[in-house]
Amino acid sequence: MATNETTPAEGKRAPAFTLLDQNENKVRLSSLTGRKVLVYFYPRADTPGCTTQACGLRDVADQIADTVVIGISPDTPAKLKKFDDKYGLGFTLVSDPEHEIAEKYGVWVLKKNYGKEYMGVQRSAFLVDEDGKIERAWPKISPKNTPTELLAALES
Repeated sequence: MATNETTPAEGKRAPAFTLLDQNENKVRLSSLTGRKVLVYFYPRADTPGCTTQACGLRDVADQIADTVVIGISPDTPAKLKKFDDKYGLGFTLVSDPEHEIAEKYGVWVLKKNYGKEYMGVQRSAFLVDEDGKIERAWPKISPKNTPTELLAALES
């Protein structure tokens, strides 16, 4: 069971991953060395918060230069494809059904909702620099703040 103590710290190497995207192509974080990458985790495609977050990132795409955006959730590639198509997101969504990568990033956590406890994804974002290190980490980021935090980090 991962907790926030396992969240990679700023300045540390970002945990590597190879996952299937919405088109069932393999996506490797290591293949993006030389570019900044926003890796963000969200609980479930096409839910209100996740839609706000994804559409907000879509809407700032023209302001983030060649920064790559990768959204990670436990959803299947087929569900991610529907989400991408429905909202015209235009960036990579990858499937982490066994939450292996969410655990490596420390975002697979015990959650509580209406008195019920369960394991799930804590919405978080990580800006990975050109060398594959965590430049900024935003644990428990709000859906609407993800695009503004990304823009602020890229400007600084």
